[in-house]
Amino acid sequence: MTKINTLLFDLDGTLLDTNELIITSYLHVFEQFYPGRFSREDVLPFLGPPLTDAFASVDPEKADEMVDIYRKFNMEKHDMLVHEFEGVYETIRTLHENDFKMAIVSTKIRKTVLKGLALTNLDEFFDVIVTLDEVEKAKPDPEPLEKALAALGSKPGEAMMIGDNYHDILGGKNAGTYTCGVAWSVKGEDFLKGYNPDFMLKKMSDLLDIVGVGSK
Repeated sequence: MTKINTLLFDLDGTLLDTNELIITSYLHVFEQFYPGRFSREDVLPFLGPPLTDAFASVDPEKADEMVDIYRKFNMEKHDMLVHEFEGVYETIRTLHENDFKMAIVSTKIRKTVLKGLALTNLDEFFDVIVTLDEVEKAKPDPEPLEKALAALGSKPGEAMMIGDNYHDILGGKNAGTYTCGVAWSVKGEDFLKGYNPDFMLKKMSDLLDIVGVGSK
């Protein structure tokens, strides 16, 4: 195996526990348009894809309006409901100290990504951030990963995409990187295993072993 020196991270559901914020935001929107129709379980399939795609699958004509309402509510509740998963800060800091090249590759817009990174003090570790508003096509298209790799000066064969959803695993495969799922995905470890990632993290610090960094 080629030595991995580059790590591309999804943000929501991977580094940051934004699940409650996202679910609450979707329910807030749907309750305005379709009172009583959507439960928590009903909105789980919407976690991962870009907002516009998710809302368009419900009502294409109202998708833009729904996105606006979602983003306003999401930003208002953000700091109250978001925190990093256990071991994330320590693991990312250790990787940074060991000179790994790292980027965030997210299907969220830049403003929201920056807010989450700043809230959890992870912003100091990521110089390269590729978000939805900077690409033509989102994951699983390889474009955002390729953009991150180019910015980092890395080749696909020395990089790994780490994420909690199938978009991340397929995006990595399409871009030619190694792929890694996280067992704390809201959709479940077995769901992710169905997409055959090269690795699966049971806890964040497992990543250090995979890339050959002893735990500190």
